[in-house]
Amino acid sequence: MGASVEVSHLNIVAQAGGKDLPIVTDVSFRIEPGEVLALIGESGSGKTTIALSLMGYARQGCRISGGTIRVGDVDVLGLSAGEQRSLRGRTVSYIAQSAAASFNPSRTIMDQVVEVASIHGLMPREQAEAKAVALFRDLALPNPQTIGQRYPHQVSGGQLQRLMAAMALICDPALVILDEPTTALDVTTQIEVLQAFRRVVRERNTTAVYVTHDLAVVAQMADRILVLRQGRQQEQAETRQIIESPQDDYTKSLIAAAKPAPRDAGRLAPDAASTPLLEVRSLIAGYGALDKRGLPASPVLNDVSFTLHRGQALGVIGESGSGKTTLARAIAGLVAPARGQILFDGQALAPEVPGRSRDQLRRVQIVFQMADTALNPAHTIEMLLARPLQLYFGLKGEPLKKRIAQLLDLVQLPAQCAQRLPGGLSGGQKQRVNFARALAAEPDLILCDEVTSALDTVVGAAVLDLLAQLRRELGLSYVFISHDLNTVRAVCDDIVVLYAGNKVESVPRAAFSQAARHPYFELLASSVPELRQGWLDQRSSTSRLALPPMAVGTPPNPELCSFLDRCPLRVSGACDTTAPPRRRLSSDVEILCHRSEADLIALQPASV
Repeated sequence: MGASVEVSHLNIVAQAGGKDLPIVTDVSFRIEPGEVLALIGESGSGKTTIALSLMGYARQGCRISGGTIRVGDVDVLGLSAGEQRSLRGRTVSYIAQSAAASFNPSRTIMDQVVEVASIHGLMPREQAEAKAVALFRDLALPNPQTIGQRYPHQVSGGQLQRLMAAMALICDPALVILDEPTTALDVTTQIEVLQAFRRVVRERNTTAVYVTHDLAVVAQMADRILVLRQGRQQEQAETRQIIESPQDDYTKSLIAAAKPAPRDAGRLAPDAASTPLLEVRSLIAGYGALDKRGLPASPVLNDVSFTLHRGQALGVIGESGSGKTTLARAIAGLVAPARGQILFDGQALAPEVPGRSRDQLRRVQIVFQMADTALNPAHTIEMLLARPLQLYFGLKGEPLKKRIAQLLDLVQLPAQCAQRLPGGLSGGQKQRVNFARALAAEPDLILCDEVTSALDTVVGAAVLDLLAQLRRELGLSYVFISHDLNTVRAVCDDIVVLYAGNKVESVPRAAFSQAARHPYFELLASSVPELRQGWLDQRSSTSRLALPPMAVGTPPNPELCSFLDRCPLRVSGACDTTAPPRRRLSSDVEILCHRSEADLIALQPASV
C-alpha cells in the first residue's frame, strides 16, 4: 500500500569554492497514496536531485539545506544516517536509468534481487526467492522460475530493466522512484516495460515518482506533473491539464518541443552523377574470429548497402541488437568488416583505424550513445575538447581556449563548464560535450549513435536544430542512429531499417507517410508513444498477439526472413521456405519481403 508524500519548501545546495550554490529552491508538492507524480524539465532542472532527496540522499558535494520531507508518518530529514539507510530499499526504493550499470555482472540476478530483503531482515531466503519469482511473473518476464539463475549479461536490456523493478519492489516499499527507466530502450521494448511498470504500480497501489523528459511517456504513466526549471517549480497540475492546456510559458515550450517537426536543412537534391560522400557495399560484419568461409563467429550485419551524399542525413532505425551501432563502428574503423567495402569520397577506407590517414580520421567522427563511458572521468571538459584541436590543428594557448569556448557555446553549455569534470555534469550536459568533441575535428561526416536519447525535449530539439544548421552552413553529413522514429523523421532525408543485421527497408523522405511499408517498420511506427492520455491502453488492446512459429520446435533457418517468427503478414509456403526478395515499391521504397505493395497496403492498419 502506498503512502502519502509531502515535500515542503525543499532547498538543496552544491558547495563550490567555499560557497553554497542553489540547486533546488523552495520546491513543494504532495503525492496521495497510490498516485504517480512525474517530475519533468530540462537536464539540470533538479528532477533527479529532488527524487533522491526523498530517500534523504544528496549527491557528493551537495546537501539538503532546508525544508521538510515526509513519507507517510516518517520525517525523512529528521532521521539519523543509520535510520535513513534503513529507509532506503524498505520504505523508499529507487529504479535507476541504467540497469546494466546497476547490476553486479559477477552475481546471479536472483542473488541481487533478494539481497535488499536480506539486508533489511524481512524474510528468509526461500520466501524471498518465491516472492521474486512472483514479481518476475507480474512483470511479464520470460521463464520466471529460472530467469533468476542467469547473470545480467544473459538477458536483454528491457528484461534487465524489469528485473531492477523487481529488486525495488520486493520489500513492498511505500514509495518507488523511477528515474528515466525507459530512456535507453528501443520503442518496442519500452512498450513492454511501461505496460509492466504501470500494471504492477496500479495493482499494488504503490505511490511513485517518475523522473523523465519524455512527455509522451508521462502521458501514459502519471496522474500529476510537476514542471521544473533550474531547480524551481514552474507549474503543477493533473496530467491532462498540463498536456492539453499548460499555463506556464516554459511548460508550453516543453510541449512544443515534444512534437518534433521536420528540420529543413536547405539541402539540394544530390546529383546522381556526383561521387557519394559515403558508400557502403554489401557489408558483412560481426565479432570474433573468422571461420573458414571468412565469416565472423558472432555475425551482426548481413549484406547491408546504402549511399550517403554530401549534406545528407541518413537515419538508421531498429531495435537493440539490430546492428545499428555495429554499422557505425564499422564505418568509423572500430570493427573490421568481414566482407564488403566502405568508400569515403570515392576512396576505399581501410578496415580499421590504424590503416586510415589522419585526414580520414578527422573527416569521419563518431558520437557514442553513452557519454558516461565515452568521456574520461579524470579529465576536465577543457582537456577533453583540447585533444582533437591539438591533434588535428595544433592549437595551443589563447587560440585553443577561444575555440573551446566557441564549441561550448555551440552546444549551449556555459563557459565555466570547461573547468569541470564529467562527473559534475548532468547526463544531457555530458552528451553535449560528447557532441562538441566530435565537432572540434571539423568533420565532413558525423556518426550519431543515439545522440539525443539522454537529452530532454528542449535540449534535444536544440541539438536537432544545430544539426540542421551545420548541414546548411558546412554541408555536414550524418548517419543518425536512433530508436526514436519521430526524431529520425524530423532530421533525416532517408531511413534505413535494420532487423537482425539485415536491411529490411529503405525509405526516402517523400515516402515517410506511405501506406506500404515492411511489417517490421509498421511495428516500430506503431510503438512510438503519442502525446495523449490513453494511448498505451489503446495500443495494448489493438496490438497483435505474438504468433507461434510456423514449424514448432524447428530452429530458425538463417537463409529465410529474419523477421519470420514475429511477422503478422507472413505467407505459409513462401516465407517459411524461400528467402525474401528485395523489391522496389513506388516512391523508391525498397523492402526485403515476399509481400507485394498491394498486399502491404491492404493488410496493414493505418499507423503514424
